Amino acid sequence: MHIVPARIWMSLACALLCAGLVSPAFAQADANREKTAAAARPRFDLNLPEGRKQALDDLFARLAQAGDAREANVLQAAIQRVWMHSGSDTADLLMSRANEAMHKKDWALSEQVLGKLLEIQPDWAEGWNQRATERYSNDDFAGSIEDVAHVLALEPRHYGALTGLGFMFQKMDMKKQALRVFRRALEINPRQDELRKIVDKLTPEIDGLDL
Repeated sequence: MHIVPARIWMSLACALLCAGLVSPAFAQADANREKTAAAARPRFDLNLPEGRKQALDDLFARLAQAGDAREANVLQAAIQRVWMHSGSDTADLLMSRANEAMHKKDWALSEQVLGKLLEIQPDWAEGWNQRATERYSNDDFAGSIEDVAHVLALEPRHYGALTGLGFMFQKMDMKKQALRVFRRALEINPRQDELRKIVDKLTPEIDGLDL
């Protein structure tokens, strides 16, 4: 069993608290897909914080009721687009540069750029999430968990951040905690088939334990 530093436990506590030539049938299916995609496009002003909140509330309500994986994927993509909308051209530019650095595995540069981004846009949940992802990729679990705590404080429904947190718990041999956050991610976004398989596999391993 790994010994978990106090810094991680404190960040964990914060994170847990804050806690989408054809036959007539295919032609109709295509039309339905287009209709679903159009419906998934937020009808709110994403340049305003209140507009982004209203868009997310609407999309998450529909995601919880998604009839199939295809509809869920459309809604997830729409949610991601809203999450990536900072409302600031400067922040968007810094995010683009950080993503380029992460793609090149230039962790020092991505850390620097994301740090600057968060200085000017500290209330952007996706900024914290991207740095959590960067730190996770660089095996800085303590730093990543700290950033996930910020994400969940700003956007408790961020199923991506919850899933990343669960993966870190798995790597730290904290299976009960991993299962807890994986289940929470599935409550928010039920159409995550691969994550559900992980939950189904983990559950018997800790059967009978108090979760």
